[in-house]
Amino acid sequence: MAHDIVFFLAADDETAAATRLWGPGEAFESETCRFIEPDSAIAEWDMYFEEPSAEAPPVEQLLEWAWPEWVTAPPLNDGVEVFALPQRLTGALANASSAELEELAGRWPTRVRSEDGDDMTDDDLLAVLQGVVRLAASAVDTGGGLYSWSS
Repeated sequence: MAHDIVFFLAADDETAAATRLWGPGEAFESETCRFIEPDSAIAEWDMYFEEPSAEAPPVEQLLEWAWPEWVTAPPLNDGVEVFALPQRLTGALANASSAELEELAGRWPTRVRSEDGDDMTDDDLLAVLQGVVRLAASAVDTGGGLYSWSS
């Protein structure tokens, strides 16, 4: 499980990949959270907007979903990963209603708790989603991309 996760804006994949060693830092607009798996969260969010439901789908269905792609080489032994959020998800997040975010924030912890139990994040998941939505709206407005960095 990733300890530190930063969702951030970058102009392109190359710029996002350059954050691999030290993270996005203050040079990038970002939203930080802890103790989630960013790749499964991104897949879960994408699945929600493609197939909305208050209930989390079976894990088998999630595992068959298209997962985010690395913008760097696959992780080395240091566990650092940099993913690009799919453009369709960025657009869906940018246009998400409050009701959709609340439903997703209610569904997402079900999966996180079932996989990670008591090690789940203490972060307010609705607040995390709202922060990512702000980033997504900015990405859509500027033509940039939305990424996640984790260690």
